[in-house]
Amino acid sequence: MPESKRIALLIDCDNVSHHSIEGVLEELAKYGVVNVRHAHGDWKNPSLAGWTSRLHPHAIRPMQQFAYTKGKNATDSAMIIDAMDLLYSKNIDAFALMTSDSDFTPLVLRIHESGMPVYGFGAMKTPKPFVDACSPFIYTENLVLEEDDKSKTDSKPEKQGRNKLRGDTALIKLLRTAVEQTSDDDNWAQLGSVGSYISNNSSFSTINYGYKKLGDLIKATELFEVEMRNSGTSMCIKDTRK
Repeated sequence: MPESKRIALLIDCDNVSHHSIEGVLEELAKYGVVNVRHAHGDWKNPSLAGWTSRLHPHAIRPMQQFAYTKGKNATDSAMIIDAMDLLYSKNIDAFALMTSDSDFTPLVLRIHESGMPVYGFGAMKTPKPFVDACSPFIYTENLVLEEDDKSKTDSKPEKQGRNKLRGDTALIKLLRTAVEQTSDDDNWAQLGSVGSYISNNSSFSTINYGYKKLGDLIKATELFEVEMRNSGTSMCIKDTRK
């Protein structure tokens, strides 16, 4: 069951594709209810035509921001002001930012200081500082639904196999640290505890590796012993090095 969080989704329509919005909303449903949905941009700009068709079906409120000066992104400032207004309203429990712009990194850090999580969604071109600041961050290319596949400019990454996963040293270090830090005296760790540790300490998301569930990704690495307990309802993990 998803947590009963009230989530505010703010979308920077100037630099993120509309093709993944359905996938983003489905992902956020795991965490709570998206009761605030604001899409920022200059709606007179023809480049936002794709977004226009997505607003009404998903109850997204368009936030008009005129481009006062050529070459200056007024949308960023308006979106930051909107976020701070929502933060001080105390009517939400979490933020979701859909953008590929690293300029929002300070905003994410400020929201974290207030004790709220920030779920990030952006293209694979998104600069690392913004990716690392969010918890988690999911690449929108991985959230495009099948009917939109033909409209994508980038191919959807395939599920990564054992060798590729093992070659990601940062990933393996994160998984092993999470298991170690949450394990009991017998070196077994519950999957739920491992997932909580990871979400609290990184921008990691299994979706970026082609997996829907953390347990499936851990199994694919073949670096951990996995045991199902409580009649198959609870997964426990042990580092094979132990």
